[in-house]
Amino acid sequence: MAVPWKAVGAIVLVLIGAGSAWQFQDWRYGKQLAEIGKAQALAITEAGNSARVEEQRRQSAVNKEAGDAREQNEAATVDAGNADVAGDRLHVAASKFAVAACSDPGTAQRGASATRAAMVLSDLLQRADKRAGELAVAYDRARIAGLTCERSYDGVRSVAR
Repeated sequence: MAVPWKAVGAIVLVLIGAGSAWQFQDWRYGKQLAEIGKAQALAITEAGNSARVEEQRRQSAVNKEAGDAREQNEAATVDAGNADVAGDRLHVAASKFAVAACSDPGTAQRGASATRAAMVLSDLLQRADKRAGELAVAYDRARIAGLTCERSYDGVRSVAR
Protein backbone atom coordinates (compact mmCIF):
# COMPACT_ATOMS: atom_id res chain seq x y z
CA MET A 1 0.00 0.00 0.00
CA ALA A 2 1.23 3.34 -0.92
CA VAL A 3 1.07 6.18 1.54
CA PRO A 4 -0.61 9.21 0.03
CA TRP A 5 2.07 11.75 0.79
CA LYS A 6 0.01 14.61 -0.48
CA ALA A 7 -2.70 13.90 2.11
CA VAL A 8 -0.13 13.53 4.90
CA GLY A 9 1.52 16.77 3.79
CA ALA A 10 -1.85 18.55 3.78
CA ILE A 11 -2.62 17.23 7.29
CA VAL A 12 0.78 18.35 8.52
CA LEU A 13 0.23 21.80 7.01
CA VAL A 14 -3.21 22.02 8.58
CA LEU A 15 -1.77 21.00 11.97
CA ILE A 16 1.05 23.53 11.67
CA GLY A 17 -1.44 26.24 10.66
CA ALA A 18 -3.76 25.33 13.53
CA GLY A 19 -0.85 25.34 15.96
CA SER A 20 0.23 28.73 14.67
CA ALA A 21 -3.33 30.05 15.02
CA TRP A 22 -3.54 28.71 18.56
CA GLN A 23 -0.20 30.26 19.39
CA PHE A 24 -1.34 33.59 17.92
CA GLN A 25 -4.63 33.41 19.86
CA ASP A 26 -2.69 32.56 23.03
CA TRP A 27 -0.43 35.57 22.52
CA ARG A 28 -3.39 37.84 21.75
CA TYR A 29 -5.40 36.64 24.79
CA GLY A 30 -2.31 36.86 26.96
CA LYS A 31 -1.92 40.50 25.92
CA GLN A 32 -5.62 41.17 26.65
CA LEU A 33 -5.36 39.47 30.04
CA ALA A 34 -2.30 41.57 30.89
CA GLU A 35 -4.20 44.76 29.98
CA ILE A 36 -7.20 43.62 32.04
CA GLY A 37 -4.86 42.85 34.94
CA LYS A 38 -3.33 46.33 34.76
CA ALA A 39 -6.76 47.96 34.62
CA GLN A 40 -7.93 45.86 37.56
CA ALA A 41 -4.83 46.73 39.58
CA LEU A 42 -5.45 50.43 38.91
CA ALA A 43 -9.11 50.07 39.87
CA ILE A 44 -8.16 48.32 43.12
CA THR A 45 -5.64 51.04 43.94
CA GLU A 46 -8.16 53.79 43.20
CA ALA A 47 -10.83 52.04 45.27
CA GLY A 48 -8.40 51.71 48.18
CA ASN A 49 -7.45 55.38 47.96
CA SER A 50 -11.10 56.39 47.76
CA ALA A 51 -11.95 54.23 50.78
CA ARG A 52 -9.06 55.77 52.74
CA VAL A 53 -10.21 59.29 51.91
CA GLU A 54 -13.79 58.44 52.92
CA GLU A 55 -12.62 56.85 56.18
CA GLN A 56 -10.54 59.94 56.99
CA ARG A 57 -13.54 62.18 56.24
CA ARG A 58 -15.77 60.11 58.50
CA GLN A 59 -13.21 60.01 61.30
CA SER A 60 -12.74 63.75 61.03
CA ALA A 61 -16.51 64.28 61.32
CA VAL A 62 -16.70 62.03 64.38
CA ASN A 63 -13.68 63.75 65.99
CA LYS A 64 -15.25 67.17 65.41
CA GLU A 65 -18.51 66.08 67.02
CA ALA A 66 -16.61 64.56 69.97
CA GLY A 67 -14.74 67.84 70.48
CA ASP A 68 -17.98 69.80 70.34
CA ALA A 69 -19.53 67.41 72.88
CA ARG A 70 -16.58 67.90 75.25
CA GLU A 71 -17.02 71.67 75.02
CA GLN A 72 -20.76 71.37 75.66
CA ASN A 73 -20.17 69.09 78.66
CA GLU A 74 -17.67 71.58 80.08
CA ALA A 75 -20.19 74.41 79.64
CA ALA A 76 -22.91 72.29 81.27
CA THR A 77 -20.58 71.54 84.20
CA VAL A 78 -19.90 75.26 84.67
CA ASP A 79 -23.63 75.98 84.51
CA ALA A 80 -24.32 73.24 87.06
CA GLY A 81 -21.69 74.73 89.37
CA ASN A 82 -23.31 78.15 89.06
CA ALA A 83 -26.72 76.62 89.77
CA ASP A 84 -25.30 74.88 92.86
CA VAL A 85 -23.93 78.19 94.15
CA ALA A 86 -27.31 79.86 93.60
CA GLY A 87 -29.02 76.91 95.29
CA ASP A 88 -26.69 77.16 98.26
CA ARG A 89 -27.55 80.85 98.63
CA LEU A 90 -31.24 79.93 98.50
CA HIS A 91 -30.74 77.26 101.18
CA VAL A 92 -28.95 79.70 103.45
CA ALA A 93 -31.74 82.23 102.98
CA ALA A 94 -34.39 79.57 103.66
CA SER A 95 -32.56 78.43 106.80
CA LYS A 96 -32.28 82.03 108.01
CA PHE A 97 -35.97 82.51 107.34
CA ALA A 98 -36.83 79.33 109.25
CA VAL A 99 -34.68 80.41 112.20
CA ALA A 100 -36.16 83.91 112.10
CA ALA A 101 -39.66 82.48 111.96
CA CYS A 102 -38.92 80.30 114.96
CA SER A 103 -37.40 83.12 117.00
CA ASP A 104 -40.23 85.55 116.27
CA PRO A 105 -42.32 86.05 119.42
CA GLY A 106 -45.49 85.66 117.41
CA THR A 107 -44.47 82.19 116.24
CA ALA A 108 -43.42 81.16 119.70
CA GLN A 109 -47.06 81.23 120.61
CA ARG A 110 -47.81 78.78 117.83
CA GLY A 111 -45.57 76.28 119.45
CA ALA A 112 -42.84 73.86 118.68
CA SER A 113 -44.74 72.23 115.84
CA ALA A 114 -44.50 75.41 113.76
CA THR A 115 -40.76 75.49 114.39
CA ARG A 116 -40.37 71.87 113.28
CA ALA A 117 -42.53 72.51 110.20
CA ALA A 118 -40.35 75.45 109.14
CA MET A 119 -37.19 73.36 109.59
CA VAL A 120 -38.70 70.41 107.70
CA LEU A 121 -39.73 72.67 104.82
CA SER A 122 -36.24 74.17 104.71
CA ASP A 123 -34.67 70.70 104.67
CA LEU A 124 -37.16 69.49 102.05
CA LEU A 125 -36.35 72.46 99.82
CA GLN A 126 -32.64 71.74 100.17
CA ARG A 127 -32.99 68.04 99.28
CA ALA A 128 -35.40 68.72 96.40
CA ASP A 129 -33.07 71.34 94.98
CA LYS A 130 -30.08 69.01 95.27
CA ARG A 131 -31.95 66.19 93.50
CA ALA A 132 -33.17 68.57 90.79
CA GLY A 133 -29.56 69.63 90.23
CA GLU A 134 -28.44 66.00 89.91
CA LEU A 135 -31.23 65.27 87.43
CA ALA A 136 -30.42 68.40 85.43
CA VAL A 137 -26.76 67.35 85.14
CA ALA A 138 -27.76 63.84 84.05
CA TYR A 139 -30.25 65.23 81.55
CA ASP A 140 -27.70 67.67 80.11
CA ARG A 141 -25.12 64.92 79.65
CA ALA A 142 -27.64 62.51 78.11
CA ARG A 143 -28.93 65.19 75.76
CA ILE A 144 -25.44 66.20 74.68
CA ALA A 145 -24.49 62.55 74.12
CA GLY A 146 -27.65 61.85 72.14
CA LEU A 147 -27.30 64.90 69.92
CA THR A 148 -23.61 64.17 69.39
CA CYS A 149 -24.42 60.61 68.40
CA GLU A 150 -27.08 61.83 65.99
CA ARG A 151 -24.77 64.40 64.38
CA SER A 152 -21.94 61.86 64.16
CA TYR A 153 -24.24 59.36 62.47
CA ASP A 154 -25.45 61.99 60.02
CA GLY A 155 -21.85 63.03 59.31
CA VAL A 156 -20.69 59.48 58.71
CA ARG A 157 -23.77 58.60 56.68
CA SER A 158 -23.57 61.54 54.32
CA VAL A 159 -21.76 61.00 51.06
CA ALA A 160 -18.62 63.02 50.49
CA ARG A 161 -19.23 65.67 47.84
